[in-house]
Amino acid sequence: MTDRAAALDIGGVYAAHGHWLQSWLRRRTRCPHRASDLAQDTFCRIIERRPAEALADPRRYLAVIARRLLIDDVRRREIERAYLDTHAELHGDTDELTPERIAAATQLLDGIMLLLGGLSTQVRVAFLLRRVDGLSHAEIAAELEISERTVKRHIARAYAACYEFAYPA
Repeated sequence: MTDRAAALDIGGVYAAHGHWLQSWLRRRTRCPHRASDLAQDTFCRIIERRPAEALADPRRYLAVIARRLLIDDVRRREIERAYLDTHAELHGDTDELTPERIAAATQLLDGIMLLLGGLSTQVRVAFLLRRVDGLSHAEIAAELEISERTVKRHIARAYAACYEFAYPA
């Protein structure tokens, strides 16, 4: 067992705080299944990052990670809802949600999430603040503490990646 593995006993943290984390997430999501999935993702994130030392306040650490995952989940659901709404407006067939269409939409969303995950953090955040939160370039610049010109470049870079995803060469 390495020093890093000895410093943080993931199993011990899970045993001591796993139930608390699921309850905490259940209150926020109002869905025990989503809460369970997000709790699992939280512990997976801890395993991936492997903190070098024991956690001073494990619940606070877990809550921060879980809150970030919850925000990502909400954003993904908003993108999914916007996609389905746009598709319904364009095709006028909202009553015909077939398993094939749901699978295609899910694959598209997974591709978009993968694409966004491949962008640098600042580019991804600028793009999501613009497209999901609807902030202006000036508001994004203030939020990220960068110039408006840099915000425009970041958003253009994200759109270029989306275009390459939609229309591969």
